[in-house]
Amino acid sequence: MKNTTIADVAAAADVSVTTVSRYLNGNYQKMSAATKQRIKETIATLHYAPKASARKMRQDHSQLIGVVVGDIANVFSSLLFKGIYDVLQPAGYDVLLMNANNTATTEHFELTRLAAQQVDGIILQPSAATAAAYAGLTIPTVIVDRQLPNSPLAQVLSSNFDASYQLGQHLREQGYRHLITVGRAVAPHTAQTDRLAGLTATGLSVIHLDMTGHGAPWLTQQLRQYQQAPDKPVIISLMGPLLFEILASLKAAHLHFPADVGLVSFDDWQWSQYVNDGIYLLQQQPALMGQLAATTLLHQLTTTTSTTMTQYVPVAPVVKPSL
Repeated sequence: MKNTTIADVAAAADVSVTTVSRYLNGNYQKMSAATKQRIKETIATLHYAPKASARKMRQDHSQLIGVVVGDIANVFSSLLFKGIYDVLQPAGYDVLLMNANNTATTEHFELTRLAAQQVDGIILQPSAATAAAYAGLTIPTVIVDRQLPNSPLAQVLSSNFDASYQLGQHLREQGYRHLITVGRAVAPHTAQTDRLAGLTATGLSVIHLDMTGHGAPWLTQQLRQYQQAPDKPVIISLMGPLLFEILASLKAAHLHFPADVGLVSFDDWQWSQYVNDGIYLLQQQPALMGQLAATTLLHQLTTTTSTTMTQYVPVAPVVKPSL
């Protein structure tokens, strides 16, 4: 017979796992009398008995930190996690890595699982659209990479808007007037959102091609119209993984850089230097972002104080002759 878990109690009582955990730990300050009574009755009905190890975990610290990323297959996530691990592991914490698959539903499920594990803190690359989606989080949490406007949580972000605006100014100085941005809407608000906003703010002509639901053949068709363009445009990959598809599409469309079009990309993880004479990049620092997020979380855990501070990690240009 399946043992009853804290998640079973939460579901039956129609409350969160965190609320049940607070009840079991005697923290009733923010709990109504009705909720308290419902949890009590549900525990009795389900014959739920916390294991001794679980009781100890509630009394002490679990020494567990949960990390939830949007896409575990993205190299960015691996480098981000390494930065987090390099700080937390020497501090005595085990780190649990969860994949949200860039959906708010999966993310909510993973956050619930982490709450059930009684993690001490969470580092989150958010997949939900607004800060309101995380209003119920009572575990110390630091947001990383994807900005949540008006969020009370600490955030560690890349300076995407500023870097993109400066890129646009540089392109203007180089004589470019038309930008073609290529992105993929993996979540409601990602770093791509801020990059596109920064480029648009320059006043240059921006055509955005959203690859959501499309592949390289579709992109090839879109780019073919620029074969005889009187004003050479710049193609900007708003995320590193799309650079492969852009290169394939340029080849299929018989467009060459920098002769026919300029080419810029965010991130490539060191491989594009071997394409022609290299591709102009805006390079993030995910490992450093991970380190700063972990350090911020440790500060919250050791001082028991929260912070709403937002830290920005510079995005550095890597100049190559693809413009």
